[in-house]
Amino acid sequence: MKYFTIEELCASETARRRGIDNRPSATVCVRLTQLIEQLLDPIRAAWGAPIAVNSGYRSPKLNAAVGGVSTSQHLRGEAADITVGSPADNKRLFDKIVELQKAGRIAFDQLIDESNFRWIHISYRSGANRNQTLHLNN
Repeated sequence: MKYFTIEELCASETARRRGIDNRPSATVCVRLTQLIEQLLDPIRAAWGAPIAVNSGYRSPKLNAAVGGVSTSQHLRGEAADITVGSPADNKRLFDKIVELQKAGRIAFDQLIDESNFRWIHISYRSGANRNQTLHLNN
C-alpha cells in the first residue's frame, strides 16, 4: 500500500467525538487492503496529487451515527468516500476514474457522484464488481 493506510480509512471525527470504537475486524482489514491496492492507490497514482478520504470503514454504531443505510458497503470495508477539494476537481477525478476503468486499469463495484460532485463514493467487491457508474444528486 503506497498512498493510503487502513488507519486512514478507519479514522472518523464522529467516532472520536462520540467515543465509538471503529476498529475493523480481520475480515474487514482484508477488504480494506483490497480497496486500497485495487482502487485507491492506482487512482492516486494516475491522478498525480493527494486524494482525501472523507469516510471509509464504518462500524455499525458509527454507520448509524452518520445516518448510513444498513446495506452500506462502508460497513464491510468495501467503500470509501473521497475528494480532491472542489466539485469541479471531483468531477475531473470522477472522469479520470471512468477513463481508468474503460482502459481496463481498474475495476470497481460502484462509482457514485454524490450531490453534484461534493464527494465521490467508490467501492470494490473482490470477484463481484458490477462496474456501476451512478449520479445521486440529492
